[in-house]
Amino acid sequence: MISLREELYKIADEKYKEFNSSLCPNVSNIIGVRIPKLREIAKRISKENWKEFLDNYKCEFYEEKMIYGLVIGYINEELETRLKYLDTFVQIIDNWAICDCCCSTYKFTNKSLKEMWKYLQKYKDSQNEFEVRFLCIMLMDYYLIDEYIDSVLEIYENIKLDKYYVKMGIAWGISVAFVKSKTKVIEFLKNNRLDDFTYNKAIQKMIESNRIDKITKDELRKMKRRKK
Repeated sequence: MISLREELYKIADEKYKEFNSSLCPNVSNIIGVRIPKLREIAKRISKENWKEFLDNYKCEFYEEKMIYGLVIGYINEELETRLKYLDTFVQIIDNWAICDCCCSTYKFTNKSLKEMWKYLQKYKDSQNEFEVRFLCIMLMDYYLIDEYIDSVLEIYENIKLDKYYVKMGIAWGISVAFVKSKTKVIEFLKNNRLDDFTYNKAIQKMIESNRIDKITKDELRKMKRRKK
């Protein structure tokens, strides 16, 4: 039986590797396997030897880290078990793509909103760029609902870690919140403590959205902060 790493090299696509590398600057350990293939492998592992994999596998490559995170989403286990492995996974996230792709796979969150909310709070004050990015994207993916949206915006506003992928995660989250609750976010934009970069990026993402009408986009353009 071939190893996971050998399998990944066997199905690698050099052109995709070049493309994906261009999207993930400063990530040099990409083999070049497309996400659908990684999902297939992760689903297979989640039905076979997931515990051995999550307990013992040493992730060195981008694809291995992605699979590790995906398996956590696909296993049929209690939340307590998932959180144990999430603690390990979040520490090995080193780029936005692994973070965002895996977050979107954690649909189990919808069944445990209160428990996951409590779990995520520990990342608010982290000094690790991708731990905080993980928090931002999880909030965007699962908590932009009536019960939580005000608290999400408050968390976004109070994150002060001066890292690019944190700021972009906050901006993206606010732009999605705008689609979900325009009135709340407009009020938030009128009175907040966001730095100028994050604030303007949030508005830019709203303007680029296909889910926002032209009239609203024109109003948003007027709300951009100008350089002093």
